[in-house]
Amino acid sequence: MTGESRTSALLPTFARADLSFERGEGPWLITPEGERHLDFAAGIAVNSLGHAHPHLVAALQEQAAKLWHVSNLYKIPEGERLAQRLVDETFADTVFFTNSGAEALEAAIKMARKYQYASGRPERYRLITFEGAFHGRTLATIAAGGQKKYLEGFGPKVEGFDQVPFGDHEALKAAIGPETAGILIEPVQGEGGVRAVPPQCLRGLRALCDEHGLLLIFDEVQTGVGRSGKLFAHQRAGVTPDIMAIAKGIGGGFPMGACLATAEAGKGMTAGTHGTTFGGNPLAMAVGNAVLDVVLEPGFLENVERIALLMKQRLAELKDRHPGVIEEVRGEGLLLGIKTKCLNTDMVAALREEKMLTVGAGDNVVRFLPPLIIDDAIVSDAMARLDRACTRIEKARAALERGAAE
Repeated sequence: MTGESRTSALLPTFARADLSFERGEGPWLITPEGERHLDFAAGIAVNSLGHAHPHLVAALQEQAAKLWHVSNLYKIPEGERLAQRLVDETFADTVFFTNSGAEALEAAIKMARKYQYASGRPERYRLITFEGAFHGRTLATIAAGGQKKYLEGFGPKVEGFDQVPFGDHEALKAAIGPETAGILIEPVQGEGGVRAVPPQCLRGLRALCDEHGLLLIFDEVQTGVGRSGKLFAHQRAGVTPDIMAIAKGIGGGFPMGACLATAEAGKGMTAGTHGTTFGGNPLAMAVGNAVLDVVLEPGFLENVERIALLMKQRLAELKDRHPGVIEEVRGEGLLLGIKTKCLNTDMVAALREEKMLTVGAGDNVVRFLPPLIIDDAIVSDAMARLDRACTRIEKARAALERGAAE
């Protein structure tokens, strides 16, 4: 289980755990020594179908033996097919493929600005975003997120983003001005603490955008492709955006993303206005199609909803059993979280001791992002590990209190 040493050639921008894995099987990661860890991080909501899913492996191997890269100078049939399938299942009329969520958001931001320009309103270039949001690590997307810890040290913030408090409808309405082009929001804030936007609020955003001639942009990088129990989280609210950025789950572990849009929203993005070298490459398209093959199978999403409800109920039971450790259960589908009364980093570490992998989030939350293919037995196994982790934290706290009393 050798992690990076102090002499690692890697840029030290990650605080990596001293843990590495040799292979994976479904929801399990296995170290070179054979230790099995239950993966409820899924590469931060990426491994939507778990590790080494046979359909994804076969699709990648078949494509890898034929063609890897040709560039977007030529047609890529598998990309045409994947785009059409996404259009058929969503509000969208058009798709632009990228390599990551940040790139998908960059495309969405450019598209919103270009739409207003093409509509004769070039002064409209600003987007309203929400405190606690996370939209990526590029200069534009850290400005969109607005979090000081990501902005500090990188010079002047990219202009064109106005943050308002999460859930403050009056502040949102007050922020709309003559330069506003659109509103950008995550249906569930992941990094921001697994905070779900109520359906009525998403519908309210749609009405505001329609009233003021703005574009509604959803960041479904973390929530999309089945994680919410619907193909996309906004579908729960019965509302549609003008533009949507996706990534993570659509590749099932292979790097890819996409920006989806209506024909109207995308009307300014003509030949030469945007591009990508690797986006939409044959390898990514083969895997993306394979992911949809599985996620769109009859009953798959219904089972995600069923398992998610079971897990949320079990988390609520653990909250009642450990009220001094778990403060609140949050989330939708299999994007769930617990707000802890200890440091969330302590809970992540305690779960790692139980050989269960999770992810921290803002607001002192621990995220659970398991593969969408987990079953009842895996949920029971995971909750038993969480139960033991809570007990571990309670015992450590009691020992500290005894020590302080002595």
